[in-house]
Amino acid sequence: MNGVNHIAILPVLVPLLAIIANILLGDQRAKSRVLGLNIGFSGLLLAVSAMLFALQFGAEGIATAVYPLGNWPVPFGIVLVADRLAALMVLTTSILAMAVMLFASARWYRRGTNFFPLFHALTMGLNGAFLTGDLFNLFVFFELLLAASYGLVLFGGGRNQVRAALHYIAINLVASFLFLIGVALIYGSTGTLNMADIARALPAIAAEDRGLFEAGAAVLGIAFLIKAGAWPLHFWLPNTYSVAPPPVAAMFAIMTKVGFYAILRLWTLVFAGGTAEEAAFGQAVLLVLGFATLAYGSVGVLSCKSLDRLASYLILVSAGTLLLSVGYNDPGVTGGGLYYAVVATLAAGALFLLKDILDQILPSEAQVLAVSLELYGDEEEELDEDQEVSRTIPAAATIVSLCFVVVGLIMAGLPPLSGFLAKFAMISSAFSADDAPTAATWWFMGAMVGSGLLVLVSMVRNGINIFWVSLPEGDIRLRPMEIAPVVVLLLLCLLMAVAAGPVLEAMTETAMALHTSAPYVEAVFAGGEAQ
Repeated sequence: MNGVNHIAILPVLVPLLAIIANILLGDQRAKSRVLGLNIGFSGLLLAVSAMLFALQFGAEGIATAVYPLGNWPVPFGIVLVADRLAALMVLTTSILAMAVMLFASARWYRRGTNFFPLFHALTMGLNGAFLTGDLFNLFVFFELLLAASYGLVLFGGGRNQVRAALHYIAINLVASFLFLIGVALIYGSTGTLNMADIARALPAIAAEDRGLFEAGAAVLGIAFLIKAGAWPLHFWLPNTYSVAPPPVAAMFAIMTKVGFYAILRLWTLVFAGGTAEEAAFGQAVLLVLGFATLAYGSVGVLSCKSLDRLASYLILVSAGTLLLSVGYNDPGVTGGGLYYAVVATLAAGALFLLKDILDQILPSEAQVLAVSLELYGDEEEELDEDQEVSRTIPAAATIVSLCFVVVGLIMAGLPPLSGFLAKFAMISSAFSADDAPTAATWWFMGAMVGSGLLVLVSMVRNGINIFWVSLPEGDIRLRPMEIAPVVVLLLLCLLMAVAAGPVLEAMTETAMALHTSAPYVEAVFAGGEAQ
């Protein structure tokens, strides 16, 4: 096994070490060294992810790092596969995790117990889901991140949180059950769970087993669509995301992308590159669900009068957009979708964090928050203590308002920011995919433009209510540790707009590699040979 391949396990190993360290140290929320240790682990994870990203995107051609655990040969052993798509998603997760860790370190981590081990377990599950090369371990990492998310949704207590968490847990237990059924059907028809081996074995499946395999893929797809937040399987998402603690909700912005990633990975690997009949499997369903999710999310955004609900429905808008990018089955559209996935994740995470900042500086919302904490929590003394550490920042109101404007422009897809560039890349690729635009192409463009208009109207209305009506006069008090992660996330989105040319080129190359499954299969079997 090549020594470079060992880097594929580091994004999973670093959070695991962080979990062990926190368990050994115990719940020591008042210890500053424990806080520094956890920030250090998040920084180390970011560095490892950036190194993995640089190795993948800096290499000529298609580079894939393969790490067979226990040195068992493929397809018999567990294997981690880090190609460009996995490296991109792992880096996005690590950036968001670092921002959330810094934000939570200001005060949120003290509102309950065991925040840090739950947080690192969530990042470990996310990275493992992006890196695993077989379906069963995808299920294992799914369950790990879900188990951690259950604790994080309930973090800090509160009646609304408990109600939404129970709903969230019940839905995901059903999705996990469907996941297992789908995995069992696929194993029964192919005799393997390694995704590369499934792609290799699919042409040789007997005709009488073909229906069993497609049934398993369909059941598995339903589980992925639930986790992606697709309509009509989305009903758990708005309530859960809106009542979760803001740092947790910000981290959850990447969780629906796991469902998108699983659909994109398995469908392009197994179906999209095959015959016309295989490529059509599920394509119409993905397009219809993408249109429906995008429409529902856009109408939901327009109906929202609070930022937490607005941010939750923006997650549905992004979910619908990404499903459309997969269902269109074109490398150019998929490349624009990957660009959009990164931008939408960072911007949505920034909006959830910004919502918490606005809760603190707006008098009316701050009173509601205080009443909620008094009724459902026990952190009143800690809030008073936190108030002492916040300080007046010059032009703080301007910084907050600019952050809101940038988030609104990105999510609405207005030029010249990265949200517009991502949608433009998808639309232009859809029109250039065929000689003559089809009805689906025009619907695709209409859905993108229409959703952006509705998002813009809602963001403008909420911005007026916040900054022209409710914002207090004079200087406001902010915690630098809270506003800094928001600014950094949005600066990264702006940087992706400035460097749109090379970024889109890299995303398109990644998408083209996805739509050509043979190199992935060959790399997995070549790198997974026992030494």
